[in-house]
Amino acid sequence: MKKWFAVIGDPIAHSKSPNMHNAWFEEMNIDAAYIPLHVKSENLESAISSLKTLGASGWNVTIPHKQTIIPFLDELDPLADKMGAVNTVVRLQDGRLKGYNTDGAGFVHALEEVIGKDNKDQEVLLIGAGGAARGIAFALQLFGYRKLTITNRTVEKAEDIIVELGEGKAMSIKEAEQSLGKFGIVIQSTSVGLANGEVKLPLSLEKLQEGAIAADIVYNPLMTPFLLEAQKKNVTIVNGLGMFVHQGAIAYNYWLEQYPNTNNMIKRLTEELVQLI
Repeated sequence: MKKWFAVIGDPIAHSKSPNMHNAWFEEMNIDAAYIPLHVKSENLESAISSLKTLGASGWNVTIPHKQTIIPFLDELDPLADKMGAVNTVVRLQDGRLKGYNTDGAGFVHALEEVIGKDNKDQEVLLIGAGGAARGIAFALQLFGYRKLTITNRTVEKAEDIIVELGEGKAMSIKEAEQSLGKFGIVIQSTSVGLANGEVKLPLSLEKLQEGAIAADIVYNPLMTPFLLEAQKKNVTIVNGLGMFVHQGAIAYNYWLEQYPNTNNMIKRLTEELVQLI
């Protein structure tokens, strides 16, 4: 019987996940399909029920469902449980649903492909405190980036993550703008900049230091308003495509116990996205 997978979110039209996973299925001779599903928050519970009823083998979860999906799952991987966010669901052989988080590891892998592994002593500013930010924060800690500050429009949400991490700092957007010059790595983890989404900056980059590393988790467009503005400061740019591909590859491995080719996929999707500019 043919397997099928999906990605659920709101919005979802921008997602390249179907292109990526269907290409991997073809490359690796897997009889499977992957589709995008537009699921609004008020329909999440019924959507999960429908995915189970229709026999989906697993699915990815994107904004805004990474945290709200948890009550509808039967089990969480320990790291996803600690993060309080899920981006990958696996349907186990007994029909139960298990949630994983591959965002954080995917991000760090992509970051280190660009900047190497010798920047762990840098001061890191993480912008945002949503599901993706939680995953990235815990992964940064796990991989040895211990000088972390989180800023968010609602600073209490940033403080909550810092408390769970047991280290780091939280600050308001205004405070982050004023002290931006001390950060060697600045990570934009909100949905600001998404194609079909908001076109604005999460904070002012006026005081961003020259030579810093500016990373964005948004991959469509490749160069977000945040990265375009950061580029004016002569910084190292890390777009969101590497994270997207690596988190997808880890999810693919959870579903099918095979690891796909990420290098070819990054090249392929880069070419596709460049053509859209």
